[in-house]
Amino acid sequence: MPAIVSEIMSRNVIGLPPSATLAEARTLMQRHHIRHLTVQMEGRLVGLVSQRDILAAQESSLEQGTNGHFLQQHQIAEVMVHDVTTVSPRAGIREAALHLQKYKYGCLPVVDKGKLVGIVTDSDFVTVAIHLLEVLDAQLAEQSFDDFDKDDLDLSMSQEGADEQETR
Repeated sequence: MPAIVSEIMSRNVIGLPPSATLAEARTLMQRHHIRHLTVQMEGRLVGLVSQRDILAAQESSLEQGTNGHFLQQHQIAEVMVHDVTTVSPRAGIREAALHLQKYKYGCLPVVDKGKLVGIVTDSDFVTVAIHLLEVLDAQLAEQSFDDFDKDDLDLSMSQEGADEQETR
């Protein structure tokens, strides 16, 4: 049963430099079916950008009537979150889950000694929840079988069945 963040985090962290365009970020997210990208410089986390950040920037450009090339013309540094909350790979998964829930984050980058080593997302916690439900189901099924008492069975025959047995 996983207990610490390093046991559930994704180690293959996908990121871009701050100079990458919003179009590049959106394409990378679509290609990898992810909602968050780390923004990195020389292996160090400098920010985080989400699908929501890109959509908000794009919506803002539409409201302002700017041209349709907005995503190609703007860098992720313009919309990324700079002050990113991170978690240690040795942090408890309960602690990390409560943090995600409390602050409504979709992910927590995992940093060890200043270096980005992984990312834990709400999807990782859904996987943990499914695993826990499966374990619980198995324990309940085992407990039900273990609690089964033969004395609880009504093995008595009806009077009609007993009479039939005697005639044989």
